[in-house]
Amino acid sequence: MRSVPYLPQNKLTLLHSGAEFFPALEGAIDSAQFEVVLETYIFSTDAVGQRIKAALIRAAARGVKVRVIVDWIGTGREYSAALDVEFGRSQVHYRIFNPWFRRGVTRSHRKLCVVDGALAFVGGLNLNDDLHCDYDDFKVLPAPRWDFAVQIAGPLVDLIHREANAQWARLGKMNLVARIGLYRQLRELPALASNKAMLAAFVVRDNLRNRRTIQRAYLQALGRSRKSVLLANPYFAPGHKFRNALARAAARGVEVTLLIGVGEFRMQDAVAHSFYPKLLKSGVKVIEYRKTQLHGKVAVVDDDWATVGSSNFDGLSLFLNQEANVVVKDAVFSQSLRAHIERGIADGTPVLLDEFINMPWYRRAWYGAAFMIYRSLMRIVTMGGYA
Repeated sequence: MRSVPYLPQNKLTLLHSGAEFFPALEGAIDSAQFEVVLETYIFSTDAVGQRIKAALIRAAARGVKVRVIVDWIGTGREYSAALDVEFGRSQVHYRIFNPWFRRGVTRSHRKLCVVDGALAFVGGLNLNDDLHCDYDDFKVLPAPRWDFAVQIAGPLVDLIHREANAQWARLGKMNLVARIGLYRQLRELPALASNKAMLAAFVVRDNLRNRRTIQRAYLQALGRSRKSVLLANPYFAPGHKFRNALARAAARGVEVTLLIGVGEFRMQDAVAHSFYPKLLKSGVKVIEYRKTQLHGKVAVVDDDWATVGSSNFDGLSLFLNQEANVVVKDAVFSQSLRAHIERGIADGTPVLLDEFINMPWYRRAWYGAAFMIYRSLMRIVTMGGYA
């Protein structure tokens, strides 16, 4: 299993929800001198989307080269087209990922931005209002969406910048020779570092060279865990390797806690529930979060390993869509993220094994059927990758 390539001497700042992320992003764009590259899954029409759009247009107006990539499904067919017109008038370079499913069913779920090749943002936050549900603009959330991003300065930014530029190039017109050359360039990894402060790595998932990269990073961390594992994610439907890694860690005495967002999609909740009995029997603690929409995709293992990014624990993120995470080996950063997750756990509801041992047969049948349907669909769209 190939190791994650960490780079030393980075400065990472954890940003919790839009209240911290959007001012930092807007400020960075307003300070840009020559380049802004931004990727997002959802670019909303709401006040937050308008605010970031205005910052991008201001940057282009003062001569900054601004490039924006949005996902066609996430942003929506009509607004994706509207942005094309508006950005075109404003000298903002703009591309849409996979319109009309021309590249198959895969989506770009990445959320990142690089400013002047010196500052980067990576995380789970889309460009939409924290108090409005991201799949229903008319649904007001009871509290700001629970989500995270990281602001990055240091050597890691170069890798993120290179990946963002490659994504832009891939969405343009490239002949086969150019695409092969780009592929070879991206395969050149930096030398591994060790025993140096603020180690961080940038891991992406795609359907070419990085089909298992993000899952591999999780599996390595779980396999090496010794004391505790805290995982938070809105959707829990990974393959058997991921589920087994959680169970094995708990079985050898590691305190494994899984914080799951529930209440968004009935089918998704049923699939997650189908996994609960085995996880609970193995000693994994499962906490359901209902305070607001849990959208963060974060984890902390032991005292010095953490990750923040866009990848869910489901078949789409782990086996199909394009994703981007930052992995950090640093005690201070991990402690900060751990504190947030522990507050989320305190706001959640523990799931008890007795509830599932004694559940009515029809609920057990529904959960099993939901999983079988989900697994069949995932095996089709991932061409057998999900298991």
